[in-house]
Amino acid sequence: MITAIDHIVLTSADVDKTVSFYCDVLGMELQVFAPPDGSPARRALCFGNQKINIHAESAPYVPHARQPISGAVDLCLLSDLPLAAWQERFAAQGVPLEHGPVAKTGAMGPLMSVYVRDPDGNLIEISNQLATNRRG
Repeated sequence: MITAIDHIVLTSADVDKTVSFYCDVLGMELQVFAPPDGSPARRALCFGNQKINIHAESAPYVPHARQPISGAVDLCLLSDLPLAAWQERFAAQGVPLEHGPVAKTGAMGPLMSVYVRDPDGNLIEISNQLATNRRG
């Protein structure tokens, strides 16, 4: 049976802008790795035990989604940094708040979330888990 998501792939129109947003604004770490098949080095965004591989829209890594386009993703990222601190960080970085704070329901229970967009227009939800974080 399926136990977890190992990684996801984000298609980007401008990989450098994407790396800058996710590393400089969201605090992820860039990882450069060489695929075992000998293809050119690739980039990934790492945080916790998670990884987001980045594909350039103009030359996606094979195999890829049927229609690898930028701006079609909606991600929810959990954080233990309070949302007020995220709002301050976004304001300082010139990243407009799209929506929130607003109550939502996550995989493990209730969340409080704010939303921004990355350089490709993907919707990025930053969430704090609320005290009752059990599946309902």
